[in-house]
Amino acid sequence: MTLLGEIEEAVAGVAAAQGRAVVGIGSGWRVASGFVAADGKVVTSAHRAGGDEAAVSFADGRSAAGAIAAVDRDLGLAVVEVETADVEPLAWADGELRAGAAVVALAKPGGRGLRASLGFVVATERRVRGARGRPLEGAIEHSTALPRGSAGGPLLNATGGLVGINLLRVEGGLIIALGGSIRERIDSLVAGKSTEPRYLGVAVAPPRVARRLQRALGLPERDGVLIRAVEDGTPAARAGLERGDLIVAAAGTELKGVDALHGAVAAAADSLELTVVRGSEERDVAVGLEAGSR
Repeated sequence: MTLLGEIEEAVAGVAAAQGRAVVGIGSGWRVASGFVAADGKVVTSAHRAGGDEAAVSFADGRSAAGAIAAVDRDLGLAVVEVETADVEPLAWADGELRAGAAVVALAKPGGRGLRASLGFVVATERRVRGARGRPLEGAIEHSTALPRGSAGGPLLNATGGLVGINLLRVEGGLIIALGGSIRERIDSLVAGKSTEPRYLGVAVAPPRVARRLQRALGLPERDGVLIRAVEDGTPAARAGLERGDLIVAAAGTELKGVDALHGAVAAAADSLELTVVRGSEERDVAVGLEAGSR
């Protein structure tokens, strides 16, 4: 058999062995893919699983209405509870994934037939921005070609083991998949455990905008995170933080940017002490944190 023939057989074999676990989500223009991750549980893209229900299409032609059981807004993933019958769930592959490894992406956009695409890992342990701007570690960048509606589909290794979940297309047409060090968080989501990290409940200005606003508001031009909005009912609102406040330190450590603030919030227990500049006044503010608050 020729080399191309061996590659063809390998890709077709992965598609045949694991294709039953791949599902279509939604209909019309709002479509995605997904896969059976556990008995009665399907993982898919949260961006296409709006509302409380999602239409799920299986490989045997069956369609069913599933209920959205859990959503991780940072990862952009959702878990749908639906009758999966005798479909064997996909299992995570053992071992580490390396750059250059061959991978197969499977998809079933809105239930319109199984797609299988061969590609190669370009980079592992990529750092990307989640759906709400928080940094995520452990993403996989790969070169498989995927059509619209493939988000939420599985990324498999050459033997059919699950290595990631396809979500984002980035510059140059490469695809970002979530996996690696994010695997435990995905497993927790499937198991029904809370994966929502703590949040202050603020929207912040980008660095360049922050400097212009600092000048306009008469604030000192110093490192920190400038608050441009505070959401009602959140820990930040209850602590008295306001639009225009400049957060210059968290837990006693000076902040160089928003990623440092995210890290301080993630590392905190039930509360976090912030140093805030408001006008000419600098003061310390204790903020009580809650899982899932924004």
